Amino acid sequence: MDNRQAIGSWLSGPRAAAEEAGVDFGYRGEQLGLPEHGPGSIARPGRRLGALAVDWGLCVLIAYGLLTDGYGQATGNWALLLFLVLGVLTVGTVGSTPGKRLLGMRVVAEGGGRPNPLRVLLRTVLLCAAVPALIWDRDGRGLHDRLARTIEVRI
Repeated sequence: MDNRQAIGSWLSGPRAAAEEAGVDFGYRGEQLGLPEHGPGSIARPGRRLGALAVDWGLCVLIAYGLLTDGYGQATGNWALLLFLVLGVLTVGTVGSTPGKRLLGMRVVAEGGGRPNPLRVLLRTVLLCAAVPALIWDRDGRGLHDRLARTIEVRI
């Protein structure tokens, strides 16, 4: 191995270096029995972040317009509470928040079907804590999804 190859593997990360060495990671969701593309496949990070932005924007708009008289710390606190309530109620009943529905996603239990209400509550509380959502596994699921045993899939 020459220096250029060693530096290239370091820059591209450990996954690329392992793949170059012949390790087969498969596609996202393969270990969960999900298809690689199309409906039922793992939702990509861009869609997930977009849905999060839509839902957060909706909660901030409601907090700003209905609960506080200006944008400040109180608006952010109310928005977080609304985000928690929105997530628990909508994911617990129809399987997706307005942002997820708009971008074509839903939350399902690992074995399929609708997740139970306690798992939805756990998932949403961890999502509000933000840190678990920033730690992803090789399938692209956040730690909040792994702990709640849920999966965000495309519709």
